[in-house]
Amino acid sequence: MGILRRIRDISVATLNDRLEKAEDPVKLIDQFLWSTRDDIIQAERLQQQYITHTNQLKAQWLQAEQQIEQKEKQAMIALKAGEENIARSLLSEKTMIVETANNYRKLYEQSNDSLIELEAQLRELRSEYQIVYDKRAYYVARMESIRLQQRLNERMSFNGGQQPGEVMRRMESRIQDMELETQSLRQVRQGNGLYGDPLQTDRRSAEVDIELQQLKDKLNKEGWSL
Repeated sequence: MGILRRIRDISVATLNDRLEKAEDPVKLIDQFLWSTRDDIIQAERLQQQYITHTNQLKAQWLQAEQQIEQKEKQAMIALKAGEENIARSLLSEKTMIVETANNYRKLYEQSNDSLIELEAQLRELRSEYQIVYDKRAYYVARMESIRLQQRLNERMSFNGGQQPGEVMRRMESRIQDMELETQSLRQVRQGNGLYGDPLQTDRRSAEVDIELQQLKDKLNKEGWSL
């Protein structure tokens, strides 16, 4: 990551591929957010250190520039006063300060470039964090939909997946079968009560024979030949 040398376990590039395969995508997202948040905190600390260091280098560079200007003015005054040796000495000091100023300027520019790079990386980290944070809300809602659907499936399987109307029709059909069975059993028992006694059946048969013979005798008396 340039200045930030730490390599995260999960990057945005690999996160999307891993989300669809994860059993708990929310947990994976939380892991990414935690890691990214840690990177952001470290980057912010490093940024403050770079800002302080860069400002110090700039101040030292500008201070050296002021000393250069001051030595040049002093050398000019010495020449006006006819003090050429003093002027030469001041210009010699100026050349050394110029070298120092150039060194500080280079350090400042390097540090400032690094600071700009770090700030760009920090903006990228914050952007990644926000994108994934927004995606977390979507996956939380998605997981909740799955959980509710599972509860609905469990409830449907509790009554065999049947709708209330279908359940009532099946209950009505079962009750009717039970009523028919009860009525049939009652009729069988009643039939056994009327015709199941052999002695009673023989007695009735004998009575019928007697009445039949009486009718025949009556008809014979009336001239019918039977």
